[in-house]
Amino acid sequence: MKALVIYNPYSGRWSSLKKKPEAEAALHQAGIDYDLEMTEGPGHAIDLAVKAVQQGVKLIIAAGGDGTISEVVNGMAIAAGERLNHNPVGPLGVLPLGSANDMVDNLGLPKDLIAAARVIAGGNCKLIDLCKVNTRYFDNNSAIGLEPYITLIQQQIKRLKGTSRYLLATLMGVYANPNWTMQLSWDGGNYHGPVTLVTVGNSPRTGGIFYVTPHANPCDGLLTFVYGFMPTRGQTLQLLPKTMKPDRGNYVEHPNIHEINTAWLRIHSESPTPMHADGEIQSEAIQDLEYSILPERLSVIIN
Repeated sequence: MKALVIYNPYSGRWSSLKKKPEAEAALHQAGIDYDLEMTEGPGHAIDLAVKAVQQGVKLIIAAGGDGTISEVVNGMAIAAGERLNHNPVGPLGVLPLGSANDMVDNLGLPKDLIAAARVIAGGNCKLIDLCKVNTRYFDNNSAIGLEPYITLIQQQIKRLKGTSRYLLATLMGVYANPNWTMQLSWDGGNYHGPVTLVTVGNSPRTGGIFYVTPHANPCDGLLTFVYGFMPTRGQTLQLLPKTMKPDRGNYVEHPNIHEINTAWLRIHSESPTPMHADGEIQSEAIQDLEYSILPERLSVIIN
């Protein structure tokens, strides 16, 4: 069985391009027979994955960061069409080459390329949930409000990489103190009022260090979302260190912050808000969103 490696040379701010010989050597050492396609820009990995599925490729390997993985997953889901309602897509292998590598860490996958290639060669698959916001699929996290507002800021930061870039962008976003008025409806509840953020997780961590949906489980068949409003910069800043705690002491323990499990979530924002899915901005100004979950629809090769 020949795999297709969809390789993003931009991942990790072009560091993945330098690692291409190392990545290919790891694949060869693991005995993986493959073809390799390089992505040429945003959205290209989606097109490559769609084409691969249509041509009958049985194993697709995403070589890149969380955005690359997300695009490959979207391509696989799009190619599946109506079959996705009943059957999972995949298997998906991952060669981690990104800055944050959230999905890799959330699933306990190795970040060493040789070890990652060995895991792929082992072929041990696990079904995880696949999430959707409007027409976009995501495997790890999506958000509106403060979180994508910060993502827009970090995209403009050129001199820093990895966690330090996310942290600086977060501080800048908190200082700006944006907020929105929203109507939220979900299975069993609703809310209308001021909102600082709404974040929807399939797994606990995003941005390399932030546990914004700390109790999310990618195998429970439910979305985990958090919403809340902090009226002042100081209050938001006090919560910031708590977003980095994976369990006890996390920011969701604050009375203004609410963590909820649901099968669906609908949101209307009275003013436009940015939105991201798996760290990639999907809209800089959106007002209506519908989140849903497709239980056990993504097959990922794990340890």
